[in-house]
Amino acid sequence: MAVFEGTFTQAEALRLAVVIGRFNDLVTTKLLAGCQDCLKRHGVDPDPHGQQVDYVWVPGSFEVPLVARQLALSHRYDAVICLGAVIRGQTPHFDYVSSEVAKGIAAASFQTGVPVIFGILTVDTMQQALERAGIKANHGWDYAMNALEMASLMRQLRSNMTDSYPHNTQSLPAAFPNTNVGNLTAESQEVS
Repeated sequence: MAVFEGTFTQAEALRLAVVIGRFNDLVTTKLLAGCQDCLKRHGVDPDPHGQQVDYVWVPGSFEVPLVARQLALSHRYDAVICLGAVIRGQTPHFDYVSSEVAKGIAAASFQTGVPVIFGILTVDTMQQALERAGIKANHGWDYAMNALEMASLMRQLRSNMTDSYPHNTQSLPAAFPNTNVGNLTAESQEVS
């Protein structure tokens, strides 16, 4: 049997996307800065004009899963990082948004086979959000680490699956390079 673990040492070959909710941008821009710092320190070029990371800004956290799924379906990325902040208010709005965002991000990952990282802060106060976006620690760093580890792990699993079962490459998700994936449009429609 084998043991598989993601690493953080060969990140220069990865392609990543980051989806950022603009609502609560005081928090999300700090999360993004932490994320970019981590990527840079692990050999990824975070420059938006570079070749490794694409950035997509959306109105708020609720819109993040839709865009994350579309990016994952494109099969251009090894991982998609979702950044946002949902802060509890006086109405049940927080509960609806945070629940649906969590479900949507999980579904995007399950449906596409691409790691989609849940980097949405769900907190009671702005103070708690700021503490998690740089005052005490920056969780943006953690979300980038999760993306690097999962992208590396998925590459190992892909490699092992194609080495062990070369005759069964059609069943692998289209995000896996060097496989016979057929028509991506038809496959994308099947996932829908």
